[in-house]
Amino acid sequence: MCREFGISRKTGYKIFDHYQECGVQGLTDRSRRPHRYANQLPFQVENYILNVKGKHPSWGARKIRGRLLRRFSGIPTPAKSTIHAVLDRHGLVERCGRVRRRVQGAPLSWGQRPNDLWWTDYKGEFLLSNHPYRYPLTVTDHASGYLLACEALSSTKEDYAFLVFERLFQERGLPANTRSDNGVPFASAHALFNLSKLAVWWLRLGIGIERIQPRHPQQNGRHERMHLTLKKEATKPAAANSLQQQARFDRFIEVFNNERPHEALGMKCPAEVYQPSARAYTGLPNIDYPFHDKTVVVTRCGRICLGSKKINSSQVFAGQAVGIKEVQDDIWLVSFMDYDLGYFGLEAVALEPLENPFGPKVSPMS
Repeated sequence: MCREFGISRKTGYKIFDHYQECGVQGLTDRSRRPHRYANQLPFQVENYILNVKGKHPSWGARKIRGRLLRRFSGIPTPAKSTIHAVLDRHGLVERCGRVRRRVQGAPLSWGQRPNDLWWTDYKGEFLLSNHPYRYPLTVTDHASGYLLACEALSSTKEDYAFLVFERLFQERGLPANTRSDNGVPFASAHALFNLSKLAVWWLRLGIGIERIQPRHPQQNGRHERMHLTLKKEATKPAAANSLQQQARFDRFIEVFNNERPHEALGMKCPAEVYQPSARAYTGLPNIDYPFHDKTVVVTRCGRICLGSKKINSSQVFAGQAVGIKEVQDDIWLVSFMDYDLGYFGLEAVALEPLENPFGPKVSPMS
C-alpha cells in the first residue's frame, strides 16, 4: 500500500497509528505549535502590568518592574524589556522623535502580472526504481502559470533550495513576492517569527514573503493543480535513477510551458504570456541603519553582542546586520531592514519579540 501511494513505510505506519488512535480525525494534519512556551509570561503577571499602566499612565517599564518586585516576590520578575514589549504590544508606548513605520503583513497578493508572485512548494516525496527518495522542488509564476523550475532534489534541506533559487534569479530576475506553505525550508517552526534562512535571504533581496494558512492548500490551488498533472505525467511510474527522472521533469516543463494550452490563459501557452523580470539579480544589497544608534552583525550562534552583553535572537539572522536603537533607558529596539523585531534590556538574555509581521496571511479569495 505504501508503494502504491508513493510514501515510505515509516510514514505509512505513522498514519495507521494515528488512525487507530483518533479514527478519521487522526488523518488530518496536526498542529506543530508547541504545547507550552518555556518563557511565556504568566497571564496574571501580564494583566497586572496592564492594570498598573492603566492606573499610572506616566509609568514606564522600570517603575512597573519595581512594583512587580514587591507584588510578586515569590516568582521570577520579568526584565524591563519584557515589560516594555507587553506595553508596546497593547499600544501603551508613546514613541518619541521620528515615527518609525512598522511593516505589517499584507493579504495574499493577486499576482496579476508576470513575476508579481511566484508560488513554490515540494511535490511530496516519491521513490525511484533504484530506491532513493526524491523531493521535487517546484516554482511557478502565478499570472502566467509558467513552470519556472522542477528539480528532483535528494532532500528538503535549504542548501539545495538556495542553489535552485539562485539559478532562477540569475536566469529570470527577481519576483515581487513568493508564496509558500509553512514547512521547511520556507519556514522554521522554532525560529523567531517562524522565519528560515531562505526566507531571510528573500527579504534581503527585496522579495516579499507570503505564507498560506496551515492546512489550507487551496490558497495555493493553481500550483497544487499543476502538481497533480506533474504526478500523473512524470512520476507514474518513477524513473530508474535521478538523471532519468530529472530528464522527465525537464520534458514535462517543456510541454507544460510551450505546448499545453491553458484555459485560464484563453487557451494560450504559458510561454506566450510569461516574460523575465525587469529586476535583475545582482547579489545581496548592503544594509545600513542611519536612524539607529548602532549596527551589529548577528553571530553564527544567533546572538547580538553589545559590549560584553550577549542577547539571544535567532540563528536564521546569523551573519546579518541589524540596527539597534535605545528607545528608553537600558531598553533597546532591534530592527532588521524595515522590520522591528523586538526589544531587549541590558539585564535580559534574550530578545523579546514584537507581533509577528511574517505570519500566515489570509487569501482575499478565502
